[in-house]
Amino acid sequence: MKEMLCSSVFFGVMVSVLTYELGNLLKRKFHLAIFNPLLVSVAAVIGILLVFQVDYDSYYNGAQYLSYLLTPATVCLAVPLYEQITLLKKHLKAILGGILAGVLTSLLSILAMSIVFGLSHEEYVTLLPKSITTAIGMGVSEELGGIVTITVAVIVITGVFGNIIGEAVFRLFRIEEPVAKGIAIGSAAHAIGTAKAMELGEVEGAMSSLSIAVAGLLTVIGASLFAGFY
Repeated sequence: MKEMLCSSVFFGVMVSVLTYELGNLLKRKFHLAIFNPLLVSVAAVIGILLVFQVDYDSYYNGAQYLSYLLTPATVCLAVPLYEQITLLKKHLKAILGGILAGVLTSLLSILAMSIVFGLSHEEYVTLLPKSITTAIGMGVSEELGGIVTITVAVIVITGVFGNIIGEAVFRLFRIEEPVAKGIAIGSAAHAIGTAKAMELGEVEGAMSSLSIAVAGLLTVIGASLFAGFY
């Protein structure tokens, strides 16, 4: 069985898609944030690889084809933004200010954490792109000398965590403005958080989509500057 799975080029794609659909099924059935499809998929894939003793390289040999869809999927988020272009023009200053605040908060929190926990410079720059989409974050980490594989893991964890707790945070702090919700989720939890924003509403989804692109660009600039601070 192990040899068959390791030699199959479709194994990685198949197990990734099926486990993600399992997460979707659990989310629809139980309506609990903890059953985030991506989180369920990650846990299930790890379990399957351990049970069948399949090494990561064999799994990635097939799963890598899914990563080719990451960039076009991110670009497609421009569609809901275009549909809300009037709203964007109306609140342009507030939106840009909110995204800038989110990016600075992310970078400053990583700087503070690195100082408190005594992280190395390599670990520090690895974490700087944690709140932007993987397509951009990988390039930032590599350019700054970080550990790209860890950067990807941190980005996924950040997105899943934001997806899970986002709605609860809004209720806790009584945030009801759709634009504010979208900007907060998009600038903090990138594309994975945007999936939750789209569940909340069209405006939230559009603003979150905008935040992904703008926060990504600002983080590229900001991370390069912050890399020299520690």
